[in-house]
Amino acid sequence: MNSETPKFRKPNPMDRAVNRVFGFLVGLGFGLPHNYLLEVRGRKSGRLYSTPVNLLEFRGRRFLVAGRGRTQWVRNAEAVGEVTLKKGRTRQRFRLRPVPDGEKPEILKAYLDRFKLTVQRYFPVPAGSAPQAFVDVAGQYPAFELIPSDSVRVN
Repeated sequence: MNSETPKFRKPNPMDRAVNRVFGFLVGLGFGLPHNYLLEVRGRKSGRLYSTPVNLLEFRGRRFLVAGRGRTQWVRNAEAVGEVTLKKGRTRQRFRLRPVPDGEKPEILKAYLDRFKLTVQRYFPVPAGSAPQAFVDVAGQYPAFELIPSDSVRVN
């Protein structure tokens, strides 16, 4: 991994346990309006993986930001080019548009300001900072704009 490759901040055992429980609850339909269970096919195994995420709605568009860096879900999503967001019985499939680093500062600022209680620890920039403060770290945080593919209601 070279210095320009975003790092991955591995979750500790407590984070993994909380993510499992919270992901289960979100999958059942619980959680705040921005909480979803992200589902993505494994790039090697083809297996369906899921993890809870915060969906950022910003300027009329939807974004996923990987606060932990190049996580497994990021690598899988990049390989398959699409993800599904699930909450309760509703699943929505999205194609992904990787956000270029030059567009990320405002998105990262909005993400951190909105979800600071749960994601501040992953950012060296404090919530409330100007977008310019995110320029030097933008490459460390993969971000995707979600482009709707279809909506499926599961009974």
